[in-house]
Amino acid sequence: MSLNKSELVSAIASKADLTKADAESALNALQEVLIESLGQGEAVKITGLLSVERVERAARTGRNPRTGEEISIPAGYGVKISAGSLLKKAVAK
Repeated sequence: MSLNKSELVSAIASKADLTKADAESALNALQEVLIESLGQGEAVKITGLLSVERVERAARTGRNPRTGEEISIPAGYGVKISAGSLLKKAVAK
């Protein structure tokens, strides 16, 4: 089972005593802040919950799974998400 965005907005609105519109605005603002910060190379850390950071990936050689041919994969960036202590405790139950 998973929670989609509208269900998440409803849950946030209920827990924080907000309207659904205000909860959605807050969630959209969080999304924008994450995108802008990671785009600038800044990590975002919510203590106890999670940390999100941009990581560099070195250039490397890979294989095309269909043909087996070696291909060159250029250097780039990825995103690393780490669970904080509260999330780790929640899933350990």
